[in-house]
Parts: sequence; C-alpha cells; structure tokens
Amino acid sequence: MNAHHPSPADEPDKSPYGPVPSASAPRPSASGASASASGSSTSGSSTSATGSAAPDPSGAARAEDRPARLAVGVVGTGRVGPALAAALRLAGHRPVAASGVSDASRRRAAELLPDVPLVDPAEVLARSDLVLLTVPDDALPDLVSGLARTGAVRPGQLLVHTSGRFGAGVLRPALRAGALPLALHPAMAFTGTPVDVQRLVGCSFGVTAPEELRLAAEALVIEMGGEPEWVAEESRPLYHAALAIGANHLVTLVNQAMDLLRASGVQAPDRMLGPLLGAALDNALRSGDSALTGPVARGDADTVAAHVTELRKHAPQTVAGYLAMARATADRALAHGLLKPGLAEALLDVLATDGDAGTAGKRKDDDGPEDGGPDGGGPEDGGPEDGGPEDKGTDS
Repeated sequence: MNAHHPSPADEPDKSPYGPVPSASAPRPSASGASASASGSSTSGSSTSATGSAAPDPSGAARAEDRPARLAVGVVGTGRVGPALAAALRLAGHRPVAASGVSDASRRRAAELLPDVPLVDPAEVLARSDLVLLTVPDDALPDLVSGLARTGAVRPGQLLVHTSGRFGAGVLRPALRAGALPLALHPAMAFTGTPVDVQRLVGCSFGVTAPEELRLAAEALVIEMGGEPEWVAEESRPLYHAALAIGANHLVTLVNQAMDLLRASGVQAPDRMLGPLLGAALDNALRSGDSALTGPVARGDADTVAAHVTELRKHAPQTVAGYLAMARATADRALAHGLLKPGLAEALLDVLATDGDAGTAGKRKDDDGPEDGGPDGGGPEDGGPEDGGPEDKGTDS
C-alpha cells in the first residue's frame, strides 16, 4: 500500500484541467472523486490509509447511509464493469446508467446493478459524472475516439478505463474534450458474479493517470477496496504482459495438466492438483526461484526425455509448450544455483533436440539440488535434508 497521502481536497488547485467543483456539484473533479478521503467512514466500514471507506462485503455500511457523490456510468457490462460499479455504490457513489449488448452482459448488469437502466453509450455519458469504460482492449481506442468525436464527452467528466495494456494516453481524444483521464486496471480474474465485489478488497490495481490526477485515481481504487500500484505510461504493455504470463498462461498449464492426468487414468485430477499447485504458488510467491523443484531443476535429463516421448505419443500439442517451459526453468535454475552445470549440459542436449535423443545417459551423481527439499529450501526453510522421504511425490 502506498504511504499516506494528503487528501486531494487539501491540495491547491494547480491542475491544468481547470477549476474543480466539489463532489456534491453536478460535475466531477480530481478532488471530488476522492471527497471521502478526508471524511470519516460510517460504522461497519474499513478505513484506508487516506481515510476513505473501503467496500464492506458484509453490507454493514450501506450506501444509503452516505451522501451520494458521483453519478457512475458503465460502458460495457462484461465481467468487470458491473463489479466495479457495485463496489463504488458500496462506497457511496450512485450507478445511474449502463450499456450492454449481449444477453449475458445484460443479465450481469441486472444482477449486480439492479434498477440501473441500460441505455446506449452516449446516454451513459450524458447521465454520469464518472464513466467506467470496461470494453475489450482492442475496442477501446475506437470507442474513445467515437465518443469524443460525437460530443458525448463533457468537460470535467472523469473517464476511467480498465484495460491493462493501455495507460491514460488512449484517452487523449477525450482529454481534448475536457475529460479527466484515468487508467485503473484491477489485477484480478473476474467471474461476472457478485463474488467479484468481495474479491476486490485487497486487489491490486495498476494505476496510470496525469500526475495532477494521481491522488484522485488512487482514492477511487481505495474506495473500491483495492490497493493502488502506480504504473508509468510507457510501462503498461510490459506490466500487462507480466500479468498475462502469470494468470492467463497459468490457466492453460493447469488445464493441460488435468487433461494429461485424465489420459493417465486419474479420476479426480482437480483434487490431485489442488494441494500441489496451491503449495507451488505459495512457495513461488514467498521464495522466488528457490521454490523450483522437479526433474528440470534437478537435472534429470533421462526423466525429461521420457516425458517428451510420452507427450509425443499421447498429446503432441503439448510438446512445444513443455519444451519452452523446461528451457525457461533450466535457465532460471542454473542462474539461481539449483541446477549443477554438469547436469545441465545433458539436460539442455535433450531440450535442444526436442527430446528425441532418448536417454541422455546416467547421471553423474545422485545428489538433488544443493538446497535440498522439494520446496528448494534447506532445513532452515523447513525442508528436509537432501534425498529425504519427503522428496517423493511432492512435485510435478
């Protein structure tokens, strides 16, 4: 969490975006968006470092107990927009309009934003002080340009998009029309159900905005229960690639593993993988590369070659991914001192020939990784000594 900042309401008005009315005025502003940052929270709600009330999943802090501040609109009622608007409602704002095309998006809006009318995007902007643009990344530039070109954007209107790829720059056409541009990307996988509102509590948001609006952007994230993490404009694509590798690719890997377990005769692959993957994720987040385990980190070239042979027989579509991840794992294990150079040579020979070399010869020694146990840690980390019984069957 960022250190305590003074409320934007306490800052002198030095913004190039013009005079800023208060949150209770019909137009929004950098200070208006975070009006609660300097106010007190109602009973039952948690209070952030800046003093704004985070959403209370229990419902103890009711929206009707607070004065409504900003009228909130949603353009694109996919999985993200309705959840964010519902969280803002818990913080005392007032969802007033939404737009959605598909039947699924309309159902989500009805469930998470009951009594909020569905209208076209231009009408959403006409009714709203704060507009959430929650459309697919590739659709965002054309949407912003179209709204600005048709005069739908009002001066002083807070325009927020949730794309991970783009920063505030994609909103430049709206900025020229007088809008206040914010990029707030929640680093979370959404389900499109009410549980998402609860999961926003503690969720990190990638925040990008003009420096003059930084405090307002961070305050809005805090009001939704999130943790703001500042991302520079030029770093947004790299930031988004990192999240795609960590989350999207993880889903592919998990489902590939479950498919292979089913093919091997395992009746409940999800039950088998759950504890293993949960422990692996926890170890990786806690210990970094020290958490590497398995045949690649140990330098078991024969085992890796056998894997590739079986995958070619039963699931050839997985071979390329297996080899790519094995090479990346070997590089990290070598750099971190887990994989011994002598063993790495035979292993990399197998990976370089796509595993067709068959057995790579007997191992030169039977020691595991120098650090010992299955979690890559020695006894001081709670892992067993080298070669202990705990090593059996604990990693993939």
